[in-house]
Amino acid sequence: MAQYQIDLNSDIGESFGLYTMGLDEDVLKVITSANVACGYHAGDHNTMYETVQTAKANGVGIGAHPGLPDLQGFGRRQIAVSPKDVYRFVAYQIGALNGFCRVHNVEMSHVKAHGALYHMAVNDPAIAAAVAQAVKDVDPKLILFGLSGSELLRAGKNHGLSTASEVFADRTYQPDGTLTPRSEQQAMISDSDEAVKQVLQMIQEKVVTAVDGSTVAIEADTVCVHGDHPRALKFVQHLRSRLNEEGIVIKRVGA
Repeated sequence: MAQYQIDLNSDIGESFGLYTMGLDEDVLKVITSANVACGYHAGDHNTMYETVQTAKANGVGIGAHPGLPDLQGFGRRQIAVSPKDVYRFVAYQIGALNGFCRVHNVEMSHVKAHGALYHMAVNDPAIAAAVAQAVKDVDPKLILFGLSGSELLRAGKNHGLSTASEVFADRTYQPDGTLTPRSEQQAMISDSDEAVKQVLQMIQEKVVTAVDGSTVAIEADTVCVHGDHPRALKFVQHLRSRLNEEGIVIKRVGA
């Protein structure tokens, strides 16, 4: 019987100022990799400090989650940016989180772009190359997360980086392997059993069923799960339980 292994990652550290977002303390007890907001789309110095501290205490891999400079739009709006700007603001954000990792004497493990920047790097080779170059120049040991089959993963490999193919538990897929845009009605999977079924299919069969019923080849090194409200947190706990029942090893990428 084949032995399967998967990492569970989540986007956290999104609180800033007087605003509290997510259930970070609870999520960090369930996941294996944390993507920490670095201040551009969410997060601030206090949240970054505390999130790194809590992640370390839970033995969770710590990664930078750089986004577009768009706090008001939560980094999900497409903004015209040059590859030069992308390179510089990604390097800046990685460096910011790395400072707090050094304060807490813990190694940063990975980088995962956020929101619109992530999706721009799926299909745009120039944006993907800028992200990969920034990661390499700041710390070539960092693992670059990217959508399975994306330009970002190709850029990472071209730059000599270790990469991790990411899949999504609660998002539907298009026939070309991209995620269904959030603006479309069928973008999200709300039924937890359906989401678990999709995750198991991606890990065990290396395919995902697209919205048109076709199957798309996919690699799954890490699964993105969201835990920013109670129902989502319960799903993450349920997913982890089901993975354990299937004998799937849950382990941080690179560990």
